[in-house]
Amino acid sequence: MEYKRFENTIIVRLDRGEEILEQMEKLALREHIQLAGVQALGAVCEFTAGVFDTREKKFLANDFRGTFEIVSLTGTIDTMNGAFYCHLHMSAANERGEVFGGHLSRAVISATCEMVVTVINGSADRLYDEQTGLNLLQFPRV
Repeated sequence: MEYKRFENTIIVRLDRGEEILEQMEKLALREHIQLAGVQALGAVCEFTAGVFDTREKKFLANDFRGTFEIVSLTGTIDTMNGAFYCHLHMSAANERGEVFGGHLSRAVISATCEMVVTVINGSADRLYDEQTGLNLLQFPRV
């Protein structure tokens, strides 16, 4: 991973073999990011994405391997219990243009990934919500 910071915007290049969420954690810790928006495109050779079953309160994951272009990758960097937390969704197309995606659990870069991380001056922590089974954003009271 290489990156350059321009005030509150960080332009990131991920390289072949790097895993997206691992690199996001390294970036967040190095740059002391508490809250940010993430956008990216690129290419992956394997990824795990899926949906959250709200009735069963569990994540249903799908694993993909092959040649994929990231059509969209978007989400947030924030914290849970004061520690790094990243919530990303990704859509990726195969060689026939079929698109798969959902909540991103893992993605390995096959060529490159270009990412824009917009750091937000502030913080938001997450708290597990029994009713939904999700880690929901919590905002500091002023």
